[in-house]
Amino acid sequence: MDIKLTKHDKRYIEGTDDVYSIMQRVLLRDNQIDQEKEHLWMIGMNQAGYILYIELIALGSYKSVDVEPMNVFRVAVMKNASRVILVHNHPSGSLTPSDADKDITDRLIQVGRILNIDLIDHLIITPKTYISFRSIKLMDELEQSLKYVPTYQVVERIRKEEKLIAKEKLAVANSKVKTAEEKAKIAKLAEKKERELKERLVQALAKKEVSVEQIAIIMEIDVKDVQKILKKKTAKIKE
Repeated sequence: MDIKLTKHDKRYIEGTDDVYSIMQRVLLRDNQIDQEKEHLWMIGMNQAGYILYIELIALGSYKSVDVEPMNVFRVAVMKNASRVILVHNHPSGSLTPSDADKDITDRLIQVGRILNIDLIDHLIITPKTYISFRSIKLMDELEQSLKYVPTYQVVERIRKEEKLIAKEKLAVANSKVKTAEEKAKIAKLAEKKERELKERLVQALAKKEVSVEQIAIIMEIDVKDVQKILKKKTAKIKE
């Protein structure tokens, strides 16, 4: 359902306060009909931040709302939106993102990438206040998630990031400006980055039910190293 802007609403989004200013009025207006239900809206914009549309994507129960990812972007494709913001309310008044909130955002980020449409933020709102996934760094975390990334793309990312790390190491080795101490420090950071990348990607492949043997081949490491990384992850969860 298309949401009409009033004469009091801004047409350009410059920050999260602008989004909340508009959606607070929409929420209060819609609440006259469905006060105890979760609403999920999407704001579609062009690259300059001009609002092309606001659509009510789904209307749920008092504590949840079901979303079909491809339907979320249907209007965005039709309206040629290049950037979108997701907004939903919590009738309970809580601003804490649920696991379901995080999961749907994770999925929509990946669908948006396929369609070349950026999901730039997700706001949880109440009649009095709001929280932005971007402002609390949750959006950054979800953008790094590999949960819904196809396995072949995970492998491509592995190769790309490995090349970047190798390039950094080579630049440090060839540097004539930095002192030996600075080189050692940078090299240590690069090794740490490489180790963390390896662990993160091994875990991501394991979640996609890729066998330990296949992970070892993809990552070009020993099977025992893969098992050690997965065991380390299990130990952390138990703690």
